Amino acid sequence: MDKVVVSIGGSVLIPGKEDSIYIKALANMLKEVSNEVYLIVVCGGGQVARYYSDVGKNLGGSIKQIDELCIEVTKINAGLLSIALGENGLRSIHTNIENCINMTSVGKVSIMGGTESGHTTDAVAAMIAKKYKANRIINASNVNAIYSDDPKKNPNAKRYSEMTIDELSMIIYNEHAPCKSSIFDPLGVKIIRDSKIDLTVVNGRNLKELKNAILGKEIEGTHVRPN
Repeated sequence: MDKVVVSIGGSVLIPGKEDSIYIKALANMLKEVSNEVYLIVVCGGGQVARYYSDVGKNLGGSIKQIDELCIEVTKINAGLLSIALGENGLRSIHTNIENCINMTSVGKVSIMGGTESGHTTDAVAAMIAKKYKANRIINASNVNAIYSDDPKKNPNAKRYSEMTIDELSMIIYNEHAPCKSSIFDPLGVKIIRDSKIDLTVVNGRNLKELKNAILGKEIEGTHVRPN
């Protein structure tokens, strides 16, 4: 069976739009595919984390302090998914990559949030995939593919159906900041490049597309090839 790591953005889980309905449907889909692949899901912080980040900055918080606040939000989001998974989830939200990997089994979904200051949950997903020797990473995003620019702000942004990891590295930010948003973070890209792991980016709210990506089927998003 393939080993798959899903990085799902907090803006996908909790955008404030029928979130409980979506999370229930997501959990049902994950339960189904967990019988076909070994599955680990890493949850991001999204809008809620960015709100705490902004308030923390205004209060004079350090980068480390604000990172730690954002990490707690990722764990709360992971907790919501765990509730929805019920018996198919693992009751505790993992904080250690090795424990997360060791608890993964057929029919169960291992769940994590963030781990430590200095990187995002995308990097956590990449670290897990490297250690687990995963077949692919799925980035469940709030956009339907990778673009050369934010398609919501730039209607002329180029959409990619396929690209290399080096090409991806050219369009992401270079330095970490608490709750900074991008299609994938720079540390995660570096790990993927070094480990030669496939990355697929899809719209996480399109559960059919996300399911196809997890199972390694054809998708409408972007496939990022190792060089």
